[in-house]
Amino acid sequence: MKKPINHIYLIVLLSVLSSAAPMGTDTYLPSIPEIAKSFGVSIDKIELSLSIFLIGFSVGQIFGGPISDRYGRRVSSIFGLLGFALFSFIIIFITNIYELWIFRFLEAFFGGIVVVNAAAAVRDRFHGAEAAKVFSLIGIVRSLAPLLAPAIGAAIIHFFNWEAVFIFLTLYALIVTFFVYKDLPESYTYIKQNIFESYKIVLSHKTAMKAMLTLGFSFGGFFIIIAKTSFIYIEHFGISTDYFPFFFGINFIFLIIMIKVNINLLKKYEDLLLVKTAILVQIIVGLIFILLQKDIHLVTIMILIASYMCMMPFIFGNCMALALEFFPKNAGVASGVIGVLQFGLGAIISSVALSFHNNTFLPIALSITIISIISFLIIRTYK
Repeated sequence: MKKPINHIYLIVLLSVLSSAAPMGTDTYLPSIPEIAKSFGVSIDKIELSLSIFLIGFSVGQIFGGPISDRYGRRVSSIFGLLGFALFSFIIIFITNIYELWIFRFLEAFFGGIVVVNAAAAVRDRFHGAEAAKVFSLIGIVRSLAPLLAPAIGAAIIHFFNWEAVFIFLTLYALIVTFFVYKDLPESYTYIKQNIFESYKIVLSHKTAMKAMLTLGFSFGGFFIIIAKTSFIYIEHFGISTDYFPFFFGINFIFLIIMIKVNINLLKKYEDLLLVKTAILVQIIVGLIFILLQKDIHLVTIMILIASYMCMMPFIFGNCMALALEFFPKNAGVASGVIGVLQFGLGAIISSVALSFHNNTFLPIALSITIISIISFLIIRTYK
């Protein structure tokens, strides 16, 4: 009989599975200016590939949910990881911006198939406040990905060309595949159910949808900040690519701290209250950003970005638990719907925001403020 997996190791393994998106985007951030020069296009064309990645990630989760519920978390994860590795490898040989857009979409599609399994595997094993705590613990480990990924990307760019970033992503996916195949235990219970019926059950649940939409809109604001960090630090303030990981990573140090704070607060307060409070803080940060954006200093913008981003642990883990609690038999599909809304809305919102790029911070400040207000209006009706 196979030895049961260690609880901490399971959380680490699920965290790595759910890190496909940050690894796919954040390792890539320091190379954006070099790729723009390589293809002879403006930087916003390369930034658009981040939104395209999110769209592919969303579409992948539409298919990934049913695959996970039908064939299991383990098989679905391996299939997605191998596809992610394949298209990461193909990107090494591209010659123009259009091929980058196409193959980043396909790379992200398989990444989407991977990521639904992490949330579904948590729902298989944990419930209620315990699930919220596990999602937060996964968030701590997962946050190491966006903390380390830009440093890895910057180191790669320092010594090699941008293509080496995708060699790294290929190897990363293959290594994770090995550990999933070797160690991830199956946790789902197969229930014969029509795919369309599963989606109907999830999409028609009004209460769960409010938590999902809040998560989606909040991620849109979060991704705008991530997508614009190259512009803010490298282009506007002239920070060296070698030092970019410090300015980017400091946000995730605070984010990790706030994940721990969220876990402790869950012992005393309801997860819904924590979500509402966090979004209100983001609204205040956005309004301050709008007022100061004309003559803002580097230290000030670092504080504002860190303040906005470190509220995300109170939103992500708690909204995920609030939404998935209603679907014990459709965790894969529900996780897929959450992913589609999270990354789909993130892609649409960030694409719109990026289209207003004008070498100022006003579009960024306005976007995150409006998004936070919408998120609060949605979650305040959750009962």
